[in-house]
Amino acid sequence: MTFERLGTVNVNAEGHLEIGGVDTLKLAEKYGTPLYVYDVALIRDRARGFKKTFEELGVKAQVAYASKAFSAVAIYQLMAEEGLSLDVVSGGELYTAIKAGFPAERIHFHGNNKSVEEIHMALDYGIGCFVIDNYYEISLLEDILIERNEKASVLIRVTPGIEAHTHDYILTGQDDSKFGFGLTNGQAEAAIKQVLHASAAFDLIGLHCHIGSQIFETTGFKLAARRIMDKLVEWHQTLGFESKVLNLGGGFGVRYTAEDEPLEPSEYVRQIMEEVRDVANANDIAIPEIWIEPGRSLVGEAGTTLYKVGSRKEVPGIRNYVAVDGGMSDNIRPALYDAHYDAVLAANPEKVPEETVAIAGKCCESGDMLIWDLPLPKSDAGEILAVFCTGAYGYAMASNYNRIPRPPVVFVEDGVDKLVVARETYENLVQNDLSL
Repeated sequence: MTFERLGTVNVNAEGHLEIGGVDTLKLAEKYGTPLYVYDVALIRDRARGFKKTFEELGVKAQVAYASKAFSAVAIYQLMAEEGLSLDVVSGGELYTAIKAGFPAERIHFHGNNKSVEEIHMALDYGIGCFVIDNYYEISLLEDILIERNEKASVLIRVTPGIEAHTHDYILTGQDDSKFGFGLTNGQAEAAIKQVLHASAAFDLIGLHCHIGSQIFETTGFKLAARRIMDKLVEWHQTLGFESKVLNLGGGFGVRYTAEDEPLEPSEYVRQIMEEVRDVANANDIAIPEIWIEPGRSLVGEAGTTLYKVGSRKEVPGIRNYVAVDGGMSDNIRPALYDAHYDAVLAANPEKVPEETVAIAGKCCESGDMLIWDLPLPKSDAGEILAVFCTGAYGYAMASNYNRIPRPPVVFVEDGVDKLVVARETYENLVQNDLSL
């Protein structure tokens, strides 16, 4: 069987799957299963790739990790080491970032319904900027800033009316969205005027947009960039507004299975910048500092989940089910998005498949299926199954459904494994429960 050897994924001398120079069977034995394993070298490579592309283009830029993909102290510390900024969308993500020692001035606070407490928390920590999402937030943030006698840097989130080629649930840039101000219906311009009018509270540094996630082509990104740049030309003339920053979000696709064909991250950046430069040069306006927010494209392919094979059920003439010791409690994406994955047996990842099986989770749900049709060698109970590309929205969206403890997270790099999130215990599950 052939499989994509992304990052440091390899087959070692014993014929076992290896990541970061560490045998995955030894990881499963040491930490138990299910287990999230992250290839740190691949994350570093992706982060440096984005930054290098901007440097080669001679563009002032910030690459901000969209931390909703995977939020934990260690991943924030890794992103800080690589010089990235950070996108947070809740008090919990912000608190984790501060606990990680992440530089507060490089933190951008997103979200469509920030609470009063979260805003005060962000101001107390001295974050870099807020991304304003709606009129309510303009008034709320202004009142708080006046009360505190402070001024905050802000971006205004706009929806450019782009329907990117992606799953409906993760499509965020079209007109009918809970996020942002419409670019084509006058809402964005009205928001800009309102924020500029409240200049004592706000330093309006630019605009933000995000058209969706898991996008494999550049057309949507290019169209969004051009639409916003055209509007910036107009607003420069009519409002005297000069956008110092243009944040074009993330959503760059990654490879989950052999059918996926994402572009190189650098290609997204290069084609977006062509549109920005064209409009700026044609209208003699300054090129804004460009911010992007990769999340999945930094950590998705770097993650592999290890499971232990358990029971087997054969339905004659229909399918064979192989159950593992995890499922929708550690990876909700197949049930939520009909997401597809590739997987191999860690003990012999190159062995020729002998059957096609359905990988079932252990939760009490018929829909708890990780992979429906997986070519695999015959497997026995106790063997380790490695599911690739689980680094984004696995741990981040994990739950305690059926009172299943969430798995631990291990970072591997240069032959060294490091536990960065401990496995939850049964005691953890009941620590907030109160008796009658």
